[in-house]
Amino acid sequence: ILVLPYAMPSIMSILIWGGMFNTEFGAINEIIGSQIAWFQDATFARAAVILVNLWLGFPYFYLVCSGSLQAIPSELMEAAAIDGANPRQIFRKITLPLLLQILSPLLIASFAFNFNNFNLIYLLTGGGPKAQLDGEIAGATDILISYTYQIAFGTNIQDLGLASAISVIIFVIVAAISLYGVKKSKVLESFS
Repeated sequence: ILVLPYAMPSIMSILIWGGMFNTEFGAINEIIGSQIAWFQDATFARAAVILVNLWLGFPYFYLVCSGSLQAIPSELMEAAAIDGANPRQIFRKITLPLLLQILSPLLIASFAFNFNNFNLIYLLTGGGPKAQLDGEIAGATDILISYTYQIAFGTNIQDLGLASAISVIIFVIVAAISLYGVKKSKVLESFS
């Protein structure tokens, strides 16, 4: 059941979650016994986006982390235990640093993916709820890529030049942070 989101298409999962968060007939409101308007309040909409994103990303992290934990030699932990380290020290000084070294590329890729996670925002909330300000097109759950989509193909503006410029800026931000993360994790040194 932990890898179920990995087996289902994400678009279908997002649409199912959207139905589960429905105010009138959604399963979430039935379970908690309340009538929360999940997509009309900015805080609840953001919470729904985070919950669904965690649910969608958990299987991948679970599989990679469990494989990474199995790749850590047990001799290291046995030697630390013989030297008098308690389980917390073993985790903090041995397991976690080795895991982070292995998982750094995954964390960088996850950041880049979530920075541009258009499907989740567009299908679950549509970027909303929208502010009631005149000329405001960014909603409470919009991210840069969904905001760019609104500028390019949205209601009143449709400014392809501005949308292209924002897309280039998004690329530069993601590339810079990814390069910094790769250099910091020294993940490419093994290929030299």
